[in-house]
Amino acid sequence: MAVILSARRTAVVPKGGAFARLSLEDLAVPVLRACLADAGVEAASEVICANAIGPGGNPARRLALAAGLPEAVAGLTIDRQCAGGLDALRLAAALVDSGQADLVLAGGVESYSRRPLRLATDPDGGPPIAYDEAPFTPWPARNPRMAEAAAALAQACGYGRAAQEAWAVESHVKALGQADWPEIVPLAGVARDAFARRLTPGLLARAPAVAGTVTRTTAAVAADGAAFCLVAADRFARPGALRILGGRTLGADPEQPGLAPVPAVQGLLAALGLTVDDITQAEVMEAYAAQAMACVQRLGLHPPSVNIGGGALARGHPIGASGAILAVRLFHSLRTGVGLAAIASAGGIGTALAVQRAR
Repeated sequence: MAVILSARRTAVVPKGGAFARLSLEDLAVPVLRACLADAGVEAASEVICANAIGPGGNPARRLALAAGLPEAVAGLTIDRQCAGGLDALRLAAALVDSGQADLVLAGGVESYSRRPLRLATDPDGGPPIAYDEAPFTPWPARNPRMAEAAAALAQACGYGRAAQEAWAVESHVKALGQADWPEIVPLAGVARDAFARRLTPGLLARAPAVAGTVTRTTAAVAADGAAFCLVAADRFARPGALRILGGRTLGADPEQPGLAPVPAVQGLLAALGLTVDDITQAEVMEAYAAQAMACVQRLGLHPPSVNIGGGALARGHPIGASGAILAVRLFHSLRTGVGLAAIASAGGIGTALAVQRAR
């Protein structure tokens, strides 16, 4: 059974902030090196990196070379949008469990600040057409923008603006209460997530609507950041490591992407012979307050055990890195029992990962 030997990340910084000039290598390489140093090893046999809005060209290979890993490390880049960081860990565990690798650096990196501009060519010879994101389904009528899908989910669940704001306020309160940030590699003078703030009634009232009852305070801000874990074969396990009990990724209704983690978590727990009562801590992605609220409610998770140090509403959403950040948070805060990480992705995809502290 694969284990996580070490886990590190950068702070999460909203686009245009302190990380605005940093390349993917600038963001990720210090994290990769910190993971190796924490585990007391010099190199890994593979790097698996999630990246959703970058320039292509297999960033994982570039990261491996920039980090000084052996040239034999080919690097594998994946794009599963928001779920990519967790899926990188699932792939790493599969390589390790199958005996194809001993040590794999897995996670994700994203720079909203330096994402490339996108142009679609006109087949009729006209000028290129700018677009912000690729479609997530082949059907325009079933390809909602994420904010619109979150607003529809909020309406279906009966979550008004005030309820969503209350969730966001709690996320920021938890983040502001963090005493230390041992998982963060200081970078560009930033050593903690700086976006968390006191959401006053006045600030909440002034927040512009994004879609329906979803506002700027109940939707995670676009951000830059990187997060990686060193996944290893069981024989490397030591006190403090996290054992990867299992993971699952499932497709669901693309018109309700926020609910996709629910069947993924349910299927994973059933396969492991566990129930939600066995979960002592959960990191659930907060791309939108309504999405996190619906997943917690439908899964029956105990709210005080969810996002104990705040969620993405209080830090930001660097797409390819966000799933890996959930795992990094668990590595540094899970004390006993089973930890769960769960994330929804555009197109109706949900990924879940279950871990437990090695003894």
